[in-house]
Amino acid sequence: MIALRFTRRLLLTLVLSLTAAGALAQDKPAAPQAYEPQVGQAGKDVVWVPTPQALVDRMMGLARVTARDYVIDLGSGDGRTVITAAKRGARALGIEYNPDMVELSQRNAAKEGVADKARFVKADLFESDFSQATVITMFLLPDINLKLRPKILDLKPGTRIVSNSFTMGEWKADRTAEASEKEGCTSYCTAYFWVVPAKVGGTWQLPQGELALKQEFQMITGTLKTGDTITPIANGRLRGSEISFAAGGTQYSGRVSGNAMEGTTRSGANSGKWSATRGGAKPAPKG
Repeated sequence: MIALRFTRRLLLTLVLSLTAAGALAQDKPAAPQAYEPQVGQAGKDVVWVPTPQALVDRMMGLARVTARDYVIDLGSGDGRTVITAAKRGARALGIEYNPDMVELSQRNAAKEGVADKARFVKADLFESDFSQATVITMFLLPDINLKLRPKILDLKPGTRIVSNSFTMGEWKADRTAEASEKEGCTSYCTAYFWVVPAKVGGTWQLPQGELALKQEFQMITGTLKTGDTITPIANGRLRGSEISFAAGGTQYSGRVSGNAMEGTTRSGANSGKWSATRGGAKPAPKG
């Protein structure tokens, strides 16, 4: 009888222990699932649609991103553009308003082994400073691009800008590139590229006369006045700080630095040097 009672107590104890363990297991909260963004989900300014990797590669190629660059991606989503830039050796920053996306991007960068070069911050792109970038990438909407355009045009001349699918209005792209369906790109497959131009509008003084320039983004028009002769300039263009134009059969090319510019001239077999200043005295002639 004693053995029987002991066995019953042992069984009861086991049953109660298992019941308690089951209750504790039910009360224990489930492990949180990793965040997974959904294509088309709403964001602060745009819905999220990932840039096809093939086009990300095209964008990096258009901007010629190297280890010397600092790339800032506006609205960085899952981080793929920033990570791709980092794999090229560049320092890269993603500005993203959704904190879940920021955390996801950080995890993705760690998985790809570029967490030391790829950084992500939760921020409003309209309130962010991206003046230190050498390359800006983005996949926004046309109206957002236009709102950002004045700020972009105030960046350092030579800063490269690449946009997925959407333009900058009247500011025509310097180049474009396409990703193909064979590469896995079926939508949003065009990249647009610009170089921020120097600001050259105004009147410039040359040793031989006066250069009056009008500027519309990277395109320039105007006149060169020498004595009583006024010659319209042709084929005027800027690429960052580099300027080129023709006047009266002479081709001018050079570099702009604030209110000064200088370069070389070519007319047939003859070549020479030229310089100009804006808002000051005439520069001394150069030999």
